[in-house]
Amino acid sequence: METDPLRPSDHIDGDDSITQPRLGVVGWLRWGWRQLTSMRTALILLLILAIAAIPGSIFPQRMADPNGVTQWERDNPDLFPVLDGLKMFDVYLSPWFSAIYLLLFTSLVGCVIPRIKHHAKALRARPPRTPSRLKRLADCRAVSRTSTDAGADAAATIDIAQKQLKALGYRVERYDDKRSFSVSAERGYWRETGNLVFHIALVGVLITVGVGGGFAYTGQRVLVEGETFANTLLDYDSMNRGRFVGDGALEPYSMRLDSFDVTYQPFGEPGAGQAGDFSANVTVKENGEERTGAVRVNHPLDIAGDKVYLLGNGYAPTITVRNAAGDIVFRNSVPFLPQDTNLFSLGIVKVTDGMPEQLGLRCLFYPTTGVLDTGAFVAAYPDLMNPTLTLDVFEGDLGINNGSPKSVYVLDTTELTQLTGRAVDKESIELIPGETADLPNGLGTVTFEDESPAGATDLSQSVKRFASLQIHHDASSVWVLVFALLALGGLMLALFIPRRRVWVKATPTADGVALEYAGLARGEDPTLAAAVDDIVTGHARLLDAAGVTADAAEPGPAASGPTKVD
Repeated sequence: METDPLRPSDHIDGDDSITQPRLGVVGWLRWGWRQLTSMRTALILLLILAIAAIPGSIFPQRMADPNGVTQWERDNPDLFPVLDGLKMFDVYLSPWFSAIYLLLFTSLVGCVIPRIKHHAKALRARPPRTPSRLKRLADCRAVSRTSTDAGADAAATIDIAQKQLKALGYRVERYDDKRSFSVSAERGYWRETGNLVFHIALVGVLITVGVGGGFAYTGQRVLVEGETFANTLLDYDSMNRGRFVGDGALEPYSMRLDSFDVTYQPFGEPGAGQAGDFSANVTVKENGEERTGAVRVNHPLDIAGDKVYLLGNGYAPTITVRNAAGDIVFRNSVPFLPQDTNLFSLGIVKVTDGMPEQLGLRCLFYPTTGVLDTGAFVAAYPDLMNPTLTLDVFEGDLGINNGSPKSVYVLDTTELTQLTGRAVDKESIELIPGETADLPNGLGTVTFEDESPAGATDLSQSVKRFASLQIHHDASSVWVLVFALLALGGLMLALFIPRRRVWVKATPTADGVALEYAGLARGEDPTLAAAVDDIVTGHARLLDAAGVTADAAEPGPAASGPTKVD
């Protein structure tokens, strides 16, 4: 096929294909960096980070709710290993979340630094020269004023306009030529400043959270009434600490749970049984001095820079087990896990020594016992009115001697023989506070201790309560708040401050002075026309007050169309 010499080789019907230039390694790296540091990529990464954080609110996290993770594992034994492998229970510590976090940080830094340089250069630049044809702009007003000395009065009108615009917060620059006098003004650089403050504050939040997390720690401790907690690593039930938190980083203090107060809606009223208020009343010893305090829901207690939160509560029945010889082999107030809103609770007792074989007790506690038609017990009310404790006894190997960790709330019955309970057609042991019952096969006795104070006339204080507390230390939280407020302030500036330019031009004529006012917005600015009208009105008032020229005609819009300016 012959080629037309009048057509280029890359014409639509040409034979030669277009050859793209080769980027090479450096070119591809430069291209990747530009894509990563674009504002579009930063917004996409911010959205991805928000989506990636969703599992952290769906699944319990080990660093905040280790007991919830244990419960989730017990309820979903097949699905748990898969989700745990995907770090669904350690979302904020997972490699994939950290990768998104670091990419967002890099993208924001790459976006902000060039924009800071550009903005600093724009702040030092002079306002642009006055366009020669202001009437081509959409928001333009033309005014004629009479004068006896057009040349001198034209210059004076611009002097007054310059002072007026400067008083309104505009940056002004005078541009005069042989035929006219004009002033160029611009304002709204706070808009870009606010935009930069917003993005810098986001970077600050990322740095503060990332670095501050290395010095933060969160621990959990279950305290039964009367127990004391010392702020040492060994005294926590579970602890998650940052990589920079050493063994001696914890502040020395102790905290004793004196009592746990809770109020319930009484029977016969709407919402009967609902809790009205919780209060863990504690005594804190710090620097040799004691003080009292209370931990309430959403009202943490501050101790030596730590914040103590109330996570949960329940009952801790005091159980005593004696062997056949009458020796005490177990005595403790055992925290039971609530199973419903009426505090029907499940607890596990493990007796490891002092018996012929290891003993396990699976216990159910009913604060106020109700009986169904089938004879089964049910918790009818969360407060203590007629508490009942039922126990199923297991004998054998508890599985705690093989070195593998075991939850204190789970009884592994694989190597145990059940001695009482429905499964072996033998009645469970039933106790009320103060009662003692024999264990099967002559193994000994078990007692449900009555913890009521002397002189008590009912069972409302017969069982101790426990409080699940979380101790959190994070010195970076103040800085996170500061950067968050800066981000909010910067966003307000970026949203509500308009970026605009205004020009006022005076041209001497045979009849006096012809004035032109024009405005141009960068982006959408629905208030620009009103702003130009205000400048025209204010300028006329100032001219009349100064006696410079006289009003010859009412201002009117120029007969011209809008002009697009980059």
